[in-house]
Amino acid sequence: MEPVTHFLVGACIGRAGLNRKTVYATLAAILAAEAADLDVLWAFGGPVEELKHHRGITHTFLGAPVVAGVVVGLVWLLNRWVEAHRRRKLAAAPARTVERGAPGPRLPQPVRWGWLYSTALISALSHLLLDWTNNYGLRPFFPFNPRWYAGSFVFIAEPVLWALLLAGLVIPGLLGLVAGEIGARRKEFRGRGWAIFALAGMVVLWGWRWAEHAHAQALVENTQITAVPVKRVALEPYPINPFRWHAILETADFYQTAEIDTRSGEIDSDPRRDVLFKPSATAATEAAKRTPLGQAYLDWGTWAVVRDVGQEPVAGMNAPELGPNRTWTTVEFSDLRFAYSYLGTGRATGRSPLGGWVYIVDGHEDAGEAMGGREQR
Repeated sequence: MEPVTHFLVGACIGRAGLNRKTVYATLAAILAAEAADLDVLWAFGGPVEELKHHRGITHTFLGAPVVAGVVVGLVWLLNRWVEAHRRRKLAAAPARTVERGAPGPRLPQPVRWGWLYSTALISALSHLLLDWTNNYGLRPFFPFNPRWYAGSFVFIAEPVLWALLLAGLVIPGLLGLVAGEIGARRKEFRGRGWAIFALAGMVVLWGWRWAEHAHAQALVENTQITAVPVKRVALEPYPINPFRWHAILETADFYQTAEIDTRSGEIDSDPRRDVLFKPSATAATEAAKRTPLGQAYLDWGTWAVVRDVGQEPVAGMNAPELGPNRTWTTVEFSDLRFAYSYLGTGRATGRSPLGGWVYIVDGHEDAGEAMGGREQR
């Protein structure tokens, strides 16, 4: 999922009762819920390195305990600074204040490091769970098992989840303001019930979407959409609407897409409009598959399509400057899981937002790689 969802889930985990066990619980939960996405720093190495390492070791069961430990270490440093600041304030206090027993600024409750680590670990594992629910996927058992797993029943950005989680965090504050206006006693830990409600609501939404995904799968399996046997099927989600799904069907010679409505049971697919024939392999495409971009893309792209598109210039890349009797071609990598208009009609959008391109010279030489308008240097 995108960072907003991870942030909100981490905040709800901290406020669901763990903040009553130890100070800094909500802070640790938020940091651990986001920390796995620090792998985006690989983007400084270029788009190919970013693709290669995105949702890598920090998104694994092996990495989650380490992520939690690093977060607790950062909180320990913060706690040391807070304690030092408290001691300085105490030392600077007038003698009469000390004599009266005023301890100066202090934490409202002790730091229980075992509980703090447990909180961080739960949040780090929540990141893996959330990322599994969408159709990008992750490799939770890496490096022992390099396989990608994807639930594909929640879109990467889900406004319904934002609203649900925000409500769980904001409503207690609003109720606290109302209580303050009428003179009610302020609660030290407000919002536990609402945070639990938000997290439970997220699980209910997952269950609903999982059921609709299974319904869509059954509709596809029991309907003859293509005229020839189907080798495999993928169902991709839309945001907000749990009844709408984008289907991809693979046959021996082509891919065919369809729009599924589980509420009405309708399947919309036209073989004249929704068919993509598998491109023929060329020397350029085979060479492109062996490039760093090609290897990283094919490792991740479970529905990858590799096409030789001829001398087509790519945004953000300069075409190769060659001498006489030499030629170049562009090889395009795309993944059908993201080649649909998830905010519009669902029909093919042309270039995939997660597409990659390689310039191949003379059918075998790598002359440049790019993704998302960024060239690999």
